[in-house]
Amino acid sequence: MAFEEIKDNAEHIQDELHSYVANNIAYFKLKFFKILIKSLITILKFSLLIAVFMMVLLFGSIGLAFALSNYFESYIIGFSVVAGVYLVFGLLFLMLKKKWLEAIIIKKFSTIFFNN
Repeated sequence: MAFEEIKDNAEHIQDELHSYVANNIAYFKLKFFKILIKSLITILKFSLLIAVFMMVLLFGSIGLAFALSNYFESYIIGFSVVAGVYLVFGLLFLMLKKKWLEAIIIKKFSTIFFNN
């Protein structure tokens, strides 16, 4: 009799263990899916924001270059001034990029992954 009860309990424990493992696998699949979708949405939003910003920057730069061309009465000087400003910003970005850019990216994605 005692052996039958132990056998029944062992089968019950085995069934519960299989159920526990299956539920954990399903949970982690859903959690991974949620994190993946949130990451993709964040990347998509960021990409669209950059695309809009680039369009504004492009048309603003062309407008500024033509305005400076009218002021200096030379297209070469107007567009060269705008190019020079971008060169200065580019050099500043190269010198400062590592610290703050990495910090922004790590902060953004850590909130996605760890605040769920």
